Amino acid sequence: QVQLVESGGGLVQAGGSLRLSCAASGSIISINVMGWYRQAPGKQRELVAQLTNYGTTNYADAVKGRFTISRDNAKNTVYLQMNSLKPEDTAVYYCNIDLRSGGITRAYWGQGTQVTVSS
Repeated sequence: QVQLVESGGGLVQAGGSLRLSCAASGSIISINVMGWYRQAPGKQRELVAQLTNYGTTNYADAVKGRFTISRDNAKNTVYLQMNSLKPEDTAVYYCNIDLRSGGITRAYWGQGTQVTVSS
């Protein structure tokens, strides 16, 4: 069984920073793409950032220059450093990891962590 556990959300004032972590555990053979999505109330879930196992990154325009995605392959963990936070960044953040476990490659979701940015 594969499990993703997120941490690092919370309440922060505008202009502040938070760092999210998502650790994957279980019978993992290999990890491909690691990413973060977010969903604000009344809105669809949207991509925030992705990082491939080749080091290629992809960021939503709204977070470019403020957020940084990184990974620790030894720990099967992906991070999202969020700086210069804005009230519009308020959402539940979900990690998404595409990995191979057993004979199957598929994407797994974390449980979500709330990020609230006050003005």
